[in-house]
Order: sequence, then structure tokens, then C-alpha cells
Amino acid sequence: MRLDHATWREVEAYLEKSNGIIIPTGSTEQHGPMGLIGTDALCAEKIAWEAGKELNVYVAPTLSYTPAPFNMSFPGTISISEELFESLLNEVVCSLKKHGFKKFYFINGHGANLKSLKNLTNQFSNITIRVKSWWDYEKVDHLRHARFGEWEGMHATPSEISITQANNRTITCDEALSPPKKLNQKYIQDHSGDKHGPPEQHRKNFPDGRVGSHSVLATPKIGEQLIKIAVAGLVSDYLTIF
Repeated sequence: MRLDHATWREVEAYLEKSNGIIIPTGSTEQHGPMGLIGTDALCAEKIAWEAGKELNVYVAPTLSYTPAPFNMSFPGTISISEELFESLLNEVVCSLKKHGFKKFYFINGHGANLKSLKNLTNQFSNITIRVKSWWDYEKVDHLRHARFGEWEGMHATPSEISITQANNRTITCDEALSPPKKLNQKYIQDHSGDKHGPPEQHRKNFPDGRVGSHSVLATPKIGEQLIKIAVAGLVSDYLTIF
């Protein structure tokens, strides 16, 4: 059930019997030589739409303009400040809250969104906000690491590209056939969260945009599996929390 495909009367009728809503969050940023710029948003959106159908719950339009400053040396990336993103999140929740929504489930597809989303949960006391990234569900995490191991990496991962291959399109790219340099544990620790450094240095470190991720391992079949179990994870978590 898509909120943007509903009329206001349909939403009013919905609120008489339910007050939950799912909100996908992603990004608009490069995802390596064979990954779509909208990958993070597309993954979260697809999983949210499918879960919304099963739960009979509205899904809000995807928030895809988010912080991604570390990728600003790659053409096509659009990044907004954390302050603006947090303000946008607040405005969206306040608008929906005014109409009677009280249960907000954010399904996230972009790691740099998590700080702002977690800050959002501390700003309201009379509504319930749940934040979950699609790869957090136990069965999803198990599958992606079982299939890709260390080559899952950190950005332009084969798991997220598998999802876009299943749901959007597949791009073949000779540049991606060679594996990227592996990430050592020190790099992972130093660059966790929002510690990415200047965008120019980021592109110098990872010239094709992949961050330890062997994107070419992606397949539509694995993407279909990931979507299915992520949807099941969301549905189960939503029913447990709400």
C-alpha cells in the first residue's frame, strides 16, 4: 500500500483502524561501476512495498536525498547535510503524526543515515519509532555472508546489487570483473559510521567506487532470495513491535 497512490479519504479511513506507517530511507550516490546510483533507496523501497502489502500498512514515499559527502567526488551523487536530513525526518514525522499516525517503522538502506535516524527516536515521547536496516535481519545477514564472505565488503556490495538486479536492471562491466582490494580490520574500524574522510581522498582510495566489495558476484537469483527473507524479517519485526 503506497501512500502516494492513495487519496486523502482513503488515508482518513485507514487511520480509523490503523496508525502505522513504513518509511524507506536510502541515498542517491555512486555504487561502483555496475551499481545503480539509487541502489540504497531502491533496496529499501522494494522491501518496504512488499512488506506493506503483506501487513496492509501504508508505505510513505522513499527518502532518498540523504548525507553521502564521502562520495561527492563521483558524478551523480547528491548529498545533503546531516542537519538538513534530521530536519527533514522531523518534519515528515510531525506531518504524519498530526494526521494520526503513531507507529513509524523506518526501513533503511544507507549506513550514513543511521546516526540521524537514531537521533530522531529521541525527539518524540508519544509515538513509537522503529529503525532497522534491511541487512540487520538475522537470516538476511546470514545469507549475504554465506554467499559472499569477505567480498561483501562495505559499499557497492554484491548483496545490494543483487537486489537491484532482481528488481531493476543488470549492468555488465568489465571493470568490475577484477576483485577490489580487500579491507583489513583496521580500515573497517577506522571507517565505521561516518568516518570516511574527504571525498577526494575517498575516490583516490577506491577509484572505481567499490569499498572492498566484489560487486560482480551479484546475481538476480540471490537478489530475489534477499528480498523475500528481508520482507519476512520486516513483517515479523513490525508485528512484534507494533
